This record gives sequence, C-alpha cells and structure tokens, in this order.
Amino acid sequence: MSEIKYTWQDDSPFLDKRLQSYSKSGCYPFHMPGHKRAPIEFPNPYSIDITEIDRFDNLYHSSGILKEAQQRAAELFGAKETFFLVNGSTAGILSAISAAVPRLSTLLMARNSHKSAYHAVHLRGLETVYLLPASTEFGISGSISPAHVAQALSDLPQISAVYITSPTYDGVTSDIRTIAEIVHAYNLPLIVDEAHGAHFSLSEEFPESALDCGADLVIQSLHKTLPCLTQTALLHINSDRIDRDSLENFLSIYQTSSPSYLLMASIEQCVRFLTEEREEQLAKYMPQLKNFYRQAKSLKHLRIFEKNSCNPDTCFDHDISKILISVGSSDLTGQKLYRKLLHNYYIQLEMCSGHYVTALSSLMDTQEGFTRLLHGLKEIDDEISLSSRHSSPEPVIFGSRTTRQPNRLTSNDIYQPPKPQMPIAMAMEQPAEPLSLKASTGHISQEFLYLYPPGIPLIAPGEILTGKIIGIVDQCKKLGLTVEGLSDGSGRNIKVVKL
Repeated sequence: MSEIKYTWQDDSPFLDKRLQSYSKSGCYPFHMPGHKRAPIEFPNPYSIDITEIDRFDNLYHSSGILKEAQQRAAELFGAKETFFLVNGSTAGILSAISAAVPRLSTLLMARNSHKSAYHAVHLRGLETVYLLPASTEFGISGSISPAHVAQALSDLPQISAVYITSPTYDGVTSDIRTIAEIVHAYNLPLIVDEAHGAHFSLSEEFPESALDCGADLVIQSLHKTLPCLTQTALLHINSDRIDRDSLENFLSIYQTSSPSYLLMASIEQCVRFLTEEREEQLAKYMPQLKNFYRQAKSLKHLRIFEKNSCNPDTCFDHDISKILISVGSSDLTGQKLYRKLLHNYYIQLEMCSGHYVTALSSLMDTQEGFTRLLHGLKEIDDEISLSSRHSSPEPVIFGSRTTRQPNRLTSNDIYQPPKPQMPIAMAMEQPAEPLSLKASTGHISQEFLYLYPPGIPLIAPGEILTGKIIGIVDQCKKLGLTVEGLSDGSGRNIKVVKL
C-alpha cells in the first residue's frame, strides 16, 4: 500500500482555518456527516443564504415551493406527510413527543433513547416507564422485545404513547412491525427515532424502515447517513393518530424562527440526488462494503460484528453500514484502537467505547476508505499476534455483566437498570446541593450523566445514584471516554436533590 500523505495541522485558533486544514488532509472520514466531504452539486452557500422573502415560501406555513419540496420527500421515503427539520432530529423528537403525549401523562420509552427524548419528558412533565434493551454477546445494547412492550401496555393503562429508538447508535433495530401492531391494538401512537436509519429505504440490504413497518411518527437525520449538510433531518407522519396541527405548532416552537434556506436547499438536493442517482451510488458502495466484511473475516484477534452471529432474540436486525470493531481478546481498549487508527493510519472513526470502535459508512464512501481501514486493521491484528507470543491476555466474555479484564467496559456493563425515585421534571425543579460524585451514593440525581457520543443517560434526574453507577463513571473516565451532563466543568461534582 502506498504511503499516506497526512498534513493536518490542528493548532490554529480559528475554526475556519482548522476546518480547511482537516478537509485538505489525508484523514479519511468514517464518521458523520454522510456526504463524507464529497460534495454533490450545490451553489456557493453565501449566494443563496436568504430569509423569508417574496416567492420563497415560509417553512412553518408552507404553501408553495417548500410545501412541494416536502411532498417530494414524503414520496421518496413513503410517508403520508413530511416536515423539513433544520434543528436536527432533536427538534423532531421534541415535537413528536410533545404532540403525542399530553402534559403530565405517561410515556413508555426505550431506556437507550437519546437525551433529546429525556428533554421532552422534562418539558412536558411526563412520567416515564422504561423498556430495557436486550444484552448481546458482542457487548452492545440489543433490541427492544415486543413481549416487554405488550406486558407494559397490559399492566399500565395510563400509558399514552410508546417511543423507541431503532436503529440504535450501533445499528441494532427492533421488530417495529410487531411492536406497532401491539401498540395500535391499544389505539396508541408509536414514535420511532430512526435518526440513524434515513438510508434504510434505499436498499433491501438494509433493515426495514419504521415507516414501512407501521410507526406513526418517524424521525430521520439525513446528515448522519446521507449526502446532506449537518443539522438536516425529517419528521414523517404515517397515520392520523397524532394531531397534525399540534405537531406543526410544536415544530415552530422547537425550531428556529429563522430557518436556514441553505439547510432546506441541502435537504431538497439530497432528495433529488437519491431519486436520480441512488442506484448508481449503491452499485458502487454495496459491493465495496460487502467485500470489506468478507476480507475482515481473516482477522485473528479483532472482531467485526455481524448480525448472523447474534441471537435474533437479542438483535432483531443490524445495519451493515455501521461497522463495529471489537478489540477481541487483545490487550487493547476501544480508545487505544481508535487512536491507533487515527494517528498511524489517518482514519477518523465515529466513536469509541470500552471494548469497540465504530466506523460509519455511507453510500458516499470510496474504495480507498475501505482499503485503508482494512489495511490498518490487519496490521494492528498482526501486531497483536506478535505481542501475544510473549503474553496471554485473559479472554473477555462479552455477554457477561462483569467483564473479566479491568480495562474493559462493554455496553452491558455501562448501562445499568435505573432506580427512579421521582419524575425527571420534579427532580429538576427541586432545591439542589452539589456533592462530590464519590459522596453522592444513595442520593437522588438532579442532573444527567451520559457518554457522548451517543448521548444515552447512565443516570437521569430523579434516579438514585448507586455505588455501581459511580464506579462505572470512574472507569469510563479512566478509559478516556467522554462523560458529559454535569454542570460542574471539572466533572467531579454532581447536583443532587436536597431533601
């Protein structure tokens, strides 16, 4: 393989200069956004940056060009109606929950939901009942069980709606078709955060879209997996179970009053690109992706996640565009593997966790990217083989709740069943006092604690801080993972409810 030229100088104090330096470097992007810095046809952004002027419609009262653009998006994705989102999926999630769930009522939601769903719970004063994802052998959170949904709805008649994340940040999907049938039998709406699955409808190689499976509201981030600018997303209406006027009203509340025409133009151009060129792009991308998986089977120590190696009861389906790479039985951690790929092979991945890394691919990727990733993984794998001749690291059992190596944390270890004591909104509105994390055991948190990415809470306001959770937070920090949510910038103190 020829030598890679990498020239990124990241010491500039100016964002624009640092961005330009990165864009000109040899660093390959296996991360969002899905356009992968490969521009599709688009004008100079300054030349089309306008506000609501004559002949250009109004996003929140569309009746002309924007209404027609949203209709074309609905036709492409198979929705009854589609709204453009210029504040990302966050605005769609806030609006969907607010419109579907009356204030002070109860939401049945997947525990592994993005923080924006928890913010909607706070703003609407909702009670929450959690659906816990299954644990997988790979050590990541799996699917939501339809049986658990059915049991919760049978036991708790106060539930007003159901909210599920599918796919997860790792690409794991749930059986949305069966879940939708169960939810609709109670005449309730099903909201699906499909932010990471906007590409599903493009090919049968991907899991089924929640729209095709009967979900009532579906939120998709175009920028995550498709050629669209960051912050672009769609909110799809798929039934009459949620009041449309209420939904539109909340969209105008949670989104900016000056929606970006640049972002709306990017959404429209993405829809046009997919309509006209997706087959050509898929014909290049899919064979490259499948070939990567085939060749990666030769790795001796590192392990690539494949859905056929997973129990269908814990992983209903998986999006192959999300490449999950475990450190296997080596003495590496996810953070170390992430750094090796970045500094030695100039590959920027999406994220790292305790025992694996994630490379996000899209139909805009190139053969160069897959070749470089495979080359880097094989060389690292060979290095592990050489070092293993001198030492024998203890193997990790990924399905275990307690990892057998102290430098490892799987998702199964990190995300523990919560111990709620009071609703999120109530906890956040109580008097609070700061305590050191080490001294907070047994207290009720008034703050979120989550790893970012993906933004899923380890602890939410109103939940009891246990010694186990505090220990997990400490381990995450030691592994170099980013723990966010605390108002204390040092990350040492947490606000707890003052009783």
